[in-house]
Amino acid sequence: MDSPWDDLTLAFSRTSMFPFFDIAHYLVSVMALKHQPGAAAVAWKNPISSWFSAMLHCFGGGILSCILLAEPPLRFLANNTNILLASSIWYIVFFCPCDLVSQGYSFLPVQLLASGMKEVTRTWKIVGGVTHANSYYKNGWIVMIAIGWARGAGGTIITNFERLLKGDWKPEGDEWLKMSYPSKITLLGSVIFTFQHSKYLAISKHNLMFLYTVFLVTTKITMMITDTSTITIAPFEDALSRMLFGWQQQFPSCEKKSETKSSHNGTGSSASKPVADASDNVKKKHSKKTE
Repeated sequence: MDSPWDDLTLAFSRTSMFPFFDIAHYLVSVMALKHQPGAAAVAWKNPISSWFSAMLHCFGGGILSCILLAEPPLRFLANNTNILLASSIWYIVFFCPCDLVSQGYSFLPVQLLASGMKEVTRTWKIVGGVTHANSYYKNGWIVMIAIGWARGAGGTIITNFERLLKGDWKPEGDEWLKMSYPSKITLLGSVIFTFQHSKYLAISKHNLMFLYTVFLVTTKITMMITDTSTITIAPFEDALSRMLFGWQQQFPSCEKKSETKSSHNGTGSSASKPVADASDNVKKKHSKKTE
């Protein structure tokens, strides 16, 4: 007989993202687009361009995962229901009379609810990406991690490419050069779910999905309430960096040996200069005698 905890996590893992969680995801994504400078003016002057940018924000992770797996990148257009739903959200956000949607979204409880539901969809996307990649490459860890990360946080890469086409791209904001906190957390989740899918983690998938989702929602709501852009994971990153790349600094004798070798090389080169000068003088004298 299953415990109440297992029943809860199993029911949670079977929750459908359509339509309420998908609506929250589309709403947060389109509102992020509208908050960009000049986005509202572009929507009025060129609605097709604004709609295309909104679709990239809503379905960017799926597009990137399709590109990585050599699948048609426009496959997301085949889901007519989701396209119509996302397009409806885009329309009411940008063209609602008196800007009522943006005013309603400005209330903190609404933002907390929508952002928390969006983080729930992130877990489903990671799990779906890992499972989909495993169907192509059986137990291909790197591919499964990459597709899970692309499905969960690849929208930022696609939107950066869209900004590049518009001429609004900035190198310091590139996700490849400086990963944001959601991208780091998504990458960590993709690694965890890949190990679980490969039977290297002794935990069931529905329990892991529940615990990881609770972590995502809690951190997101905490960042929004405390008005901080990120919850730092610098201690974990520093510990991992020292463990993998900074272990040589723990041996000062190696540094002393390298310093002594460099100093010996410097003295050797300086000592060789007088010898070279002396040989040059001998050659000059010999040439004068022959003349």
